[in-house]
Amino acid sequence: MQVSQDRALLSAADVAGLLRDRSQRMDEVVQQAFARHLAPVFGDDAVAFAVGGFGRRELFPYSDVDLLLLTRPNLTPAAMREPLGVFLRELWDAGLRISHSVHTVDECRQVYEQNVELSISLLDRRPITAGDALAAELDAAIGQLVRVNGKTLARMLAQSARARHAKYQGTIFHLEPNIKESPGALRDMQTAAWLGELMDAGRETGLQSAWEFIAPVRWFLHEASRRDDNLLSFEMQDAMSADAAAMMREYYRQAREVFAKVSDALETAEQSQPNLLRQFRDWRSRLSNSEFTVVRDRVLVRAAGQLGSDAALVWRLIEFVARHGIAPSSDVQRRLRESSQTFAEASTRSPLWPQLKSVLELPHAAAALRVMHNAGLISAIIPEWANIDCLVVRDFYHRYTVDEHTLVAIEVLEHIPDARFRDLLYEVPDSALLRMALLLHDAGKGSGQDHVRASADLSTRVGERLGISAPELDAVRHLIASHLELSKAMSSRDLHDAHTAQLLAGKVGTVERLKMLTLMTYADITAVNPSAMTPWRADQLWRAYLAAYEELTSELETQRIHHFDGADPVTSAFVEGLPNRYLRTHPPEEIKAHAALADQARKTGVVTELKPESGYWRLVVAAQDHSFLFASIAGALSAFGMNILRAEAFANASGTVLDCFTFADPSRTLELNPPEVDRLRDTVSRVVSGKQDVKRLLAGRRKAARPSRIAPRVAFNNKASQAATLIEIVAPDRPGLLYDLASTISGAGCDITVVLIDTEANKALDVFYVTAGGSKLCPEKEEALRRDLIEACEGTLGSPRS
Repeated sequence: MQVSQDRALLSAADVAGLLRDRSQRMDEVVQQAFARHLAPVFGDDAVAFAVGGFGRRELFPYSDVDLLLLTRPNLTPAAMREPLGVFLRELWDAGLRISHSVHTVDECRQVYEQNVELSISLLDRRPITAGDALAAELDAAIGQLVRVNGKTLARMLAQSARARHAKYQGTIFHLEPNIKESPGALRDMQTAAWLGELMDAGRETGLQSAWEFIAPVRWFLHEASRRDDNLLSFEMQDAMSADAAAMMREYYRQAREVFAKVSDALETAEQSQPNLLRQFRDWRSRLSNSEFTVVRDRVLVRAAGQLGSDAALVWRLIEFVARHGIAPSSDVQRRLRESSQTFAEASTRSPLWPQLKSVLELPHAAAALRVMHNAGLISAIIPEWANIDCLVVRDFYHRYTVDEHTLVAIEVLEHIPDARFRDLLYEVPDSALLRMALLLHDAGKGSGQDHVRASADLSTRVGERLGISAPELDAVRHLIASHLELSKAMSSRDLHDAHTAQLLAGKVGTVERLKMLTLMTYADITAVNPSAMTPWRADQLWRAYLAAYEELTSELETQRIHHFDGADPVTSAFVEGLPNRYLRTHPPEEIKAHAALADQARKTGVVTELKPESGYWRLVVAAQDHSFLFASIAGALSAFGMNILRAEAFANASGTVLDCFTFADPSRTLELNPPEVDRLRDTVSRVVSGKQDVKRLLAGRRKAARPSRIAPRVAFNNKASQAATLIEIVAPDRPGLLYDLASTISGAGCDITVVLIDTEANKALDVFYVTAGGSKLCPEKEEALRRDLIEACEGTLGSPRS
């Protein structure tokens, strides 16, 4: 559709005048037709009312003219049919878009569950023909309706509004919004006023500024399209303003105010439910604590006045939302908005990554981030976020503004319908880093530069300011810098070509990062618009993941380090023969420290290093390789009641083994009893050197039963590596499981060359690269080992792995 370039956006005052004039003209047309065709037949037994937008005198050029013909009960349908038909035909011939209904006063005072629109339209009634007595009866009936059933109507209206919002994904941030029906648009302005009247709070909404912005826009759309078109398309945006992006940002700011106002009104209406329903909705009130109260599915703050001065309280509130997925009340959200400046000032005094990471790790992190965004708190701690707030970047494929797309992408991770990707999320080692990467992945848009590079550079500055550790920041930056790689491969590469797999593996680097990048790609595509992630795209993404995964896992054993340049002799000797993956997963300073441990172990036999790290503990053991080495360490940790979260084991060319364990101390034994740190290190050294029997240690470890729905699965893969057999094990987690698995493999006469283990919730995800006699396992050996491993998995069900 071509839009005339000389058409101008009118002022709010001009549109207000045009609306009054048009309503007056329509009044006159209706009055004349009524006088000719209905008044002579019905007399005072019928009155014409303007209702809806016509009743409010808000008739835009192609709006419907809503009429109510109010009649006495004595007027039968048969008597009315012919004169009413002539009356309506004259109005249609005059060019009016008539939408009419015929009702008696008794019918108007009823509440119709399937037709709440009738009662709502009557709130904007205005008589336009004579009949004072009948009009007075209707006024009295509607007054009684509001007094008696106002709250019921308010709840019905709220339900209708929620359903309308859901059609637009509950967001105001559509790139091409419907300015009548979208959240934060005209219908919400009217809904806020209606709810105010029904709840006896008055119709004043304080949204005059929003009305003055949107009314000229709607007038322009009608005039330009010559129909009742309320879609603010890209073409119409360009026709309205030389700076469409700036105009749209103003639209979103106004819509945000409207949406906040109507949300408050909806919440008030919904809180008026009858006692039984209210009790049903309040079941989550048991989540209340000394600081926060859950009432009617909203979070209240007991000391709400302190939100403006206590940044720590704000963080605890945000974490409460992230943990339980319950939104703050409208009053609390208002206080959060008012506290944003104080929060920003407090946020400069210390690194904020610990608080933000705690939020990002929780199951409803997206809900917490949305609360922070609406209150201006994300911009308070990440000022660069303001650059994408309400930012429109057009590509005719994205549906949302950049900030909304980002939040939707994070929400996607919490509701993945595809089981393949949902299960993959359980295998991600650090979901907080994945969400942080998504939060910043498009933050460089609007900079005038390549947005991927700009976003990656920006993430470095933000991460350093927040206090993100170097390894974590490297992971976040890598994800952002690579976040389009899988998408490109899906659309422009042959996923069956070995070169494609090699290319992807080279860009991703590690299996852990591949899993996070796959999920990031899934979320990014899904958040473009509701239909973007088609089954075909999901299958293509999964194929790309599998291709890169197989390439990376084959590298674990096959591709090893030789001739490591640029390092001291000790470090060079240590890394000789280690898998390439080792260099990808450990920073240079850590590699040098490991080399020193290995050099010491070469002289003493075994060296251990144990230290706390970000709420967990990390154990590094360097020793000369021998049977049951890895199993012995796992058993020692299990005997101390530790929950092993991750582990990896590598052997270099000289036979030195480096085993790294990350574990949690659920009873805080090591923290509260410092001598236990030395005792654990000594125990590990003794079991590794064969001076202490790990089986006796484990015998005293009580294993509490815990049923699990996870069926053990053991898979062998002889194609992933040229020299070893890959064994993938998925099993219910329990104390001693890792020890049992590693012992079973070693007891079968197999050598473990590489180990990667992970734990998510109650699921163990373990990968072993093994050989027997220096070769891959034969089919008979695999079958026997499979039976033994399944038996080891099912031997005892218990609490999370230790």
